[in-house]
Amino acid sequence: MGQEILFILLAYVKAFAVGGAICLIAQIIINFTDLTAGKILVYFMLAGVVLTAIGVYQPLVEFAGAGATVPISGFGYLLASGAMKGAEQGFFQAITGSLAAASAGVTAAVVFSFIMAIIFKSRTKRN
Repeated sequence: MGQEILFILLAYVKAFAVGGAICLIAQIIINFTDLTAGKILVYFMLAGVVLTAIGVYQPLVEFAGAGATVPISGFGYLLASGAMKGAEQGFFQAITGSLAAASAGVTAAVVFSFIMAIIFKSRTKRN
């Protein structure tokens, strides 16, 4: 029993360390550049795609789990890995593989956004 708890705690520490490092890099970019939040998000997603394509992100995911898949770079990883798995089956599956891999997350985001839009009333921010 004690060994299982230690294993779980180690998984949490690894996820926190890797996810925190990704957030630290983003915060440094925010503090020292004039890039907008949208551009930073796109760059991080593209970094996930590129790191997956060269084979670096998969070992990071195996090591850190959610610490590597939850940040936006994990979405790039998901798209790239889905496209690579689909490419093994043919050209059309290479195009649709990334959509199939990301469909559950995108569907959840749309559904929960819709529910929140029904529950809460949006208004413009007052200064």
